[in-house]
Amino acid sequence: MKGPIDDAPAGRLSGVLLGTALGDALGLACEGMSAEAIARRFGVVDRFRMLGRTGFVSDDTEQSALIAQSLAKFPDDVDACVRSFQRSLLGWFCRLPWGVGMATIRSCLRMGLGLSPSGVMSAGNGAAMRAAVIGVFFQDRPNERSTFGRALAEVTHRDPRAVEGALFVAEAASCCAGSSPGAHRTALLVQARSVVDDLELGMAIDRGLSLAEKGADTHDAAQVCGTSGFVVHTVAFAAYCFASHGAEPMRALTEAIGAGGDADSIAAILGAWLGALHGESNLPESLIDRIHDGAFGPTHLRSLAACLAERREGRSSRVPRYFAGGGPGPQPGVVSRRPGTRISSTRAVLTGRAIGQEGGRGQAHILDHALGPCQPRRIASQLAPAHNLRGFRHAPNPRPEPSSWN
Repeated sequence: MKGPIDDAPAGRLSGVLLGTALGDALGLACEGMSAEAIARRFGVVDRFRMLGRTGFVSDDTEQSALIAQSLAKFPDDVDACVRSFQRSLLGWFCRLPWGVGMATIRSCLRMGLGLSPSGVMSAGNGAAMRAAVIGVFFQDRPNERSTFGRALAEVTHRDPRAVEGALFVAEAASCCAGSSPGAHRTALLVQARSVVDDLELGMAIDRGLSLAEKGADTHDAAQVCGTSGFVVHTVAFAAYCFASHGAEPMRALTEAIGAGGDADSIAAILGAWLGALHGESNLPESLIDRIHDGAFGPTHLRSLAACLAERREGRSSRVPRYFAGGGPGPQPGVVSRRPGTRISSTRAVLTGRAIGQEGGRGQAHILDHALGPCQPRRIASQLAPAHNLRGFRHAPNPRPEPSSWN
């Protein structure tokens, strides 16, 4: 059942961030798999399949949140915004996040060494996957949308196709945020297509939209467009899925993920457009509530969206960081996995104290992901003090090797 039309900027901002997280978390278990393998193992991917029924986000959502944080800090100063994003991205990289693409690794190493420019000549989808929130934040400011979008993309990617792919994702999100959910989706993407000058990328987007207009099957469209982490493939197939199935967010996501390839990044971009068009109220609440509600979880993303909405109106607002309060983290005994739930005080002490230590944030994030829903009493007893996580060996990464395109 559809919710009310969510026309408030805050609803579209939370929609774009939560839509990114939803697509990312749904597609994560299928990254790098073929359509045939996904069908055999999972059937229709209409729930989280990574670790039980809990959803986990990856670099697509995390980098989108870092972009949002930088925009909230410096909404009118592109140079300061870029520097803030570079610092945040380098800190995030040093925490050993899951699924970092090769282009992002190389860029972060260049930043760490003080080399300029930090971006590398890669046509991966790493800049595009995080760009949608820029378009929604600057929905009524096209000059800033272009300037910030290009500058933030070039932090990691300098290939014109990657940069214009990011600009297209942001422009499409902007068009969605400025329209009603019933708007003609192909027309929105045709309007966004105007920011693309690169011939190869533009022709790929046109093919995707043409396939949607002809009613092509998703499997056939995936074969024509491609589903890899190459930005030309990613953006074209996401455009097809949005134009074909975007009236029903869950169907659009399951169709995109079922095609395989770089499933989480394609679904993250698609989910961002769906959230920007439909607003948070028309995304599946039951699934969003099952996304792990730690750093970069739903509570954090909603807080970022609320902050961005305030900043759009020119009002000052405290910028959230890794947790909703923007402070050092949760207090022992009150850490929640999703709104309205609590977890063991042992785990709260373990993660809360670690996150309260500046040097322990990354280890706590890794520990939190590795432990999932378990209650780590035995592990906690072996860690003294709780914030000293050196020597902890977390569970093997169950994800496939990250695509070198990103």
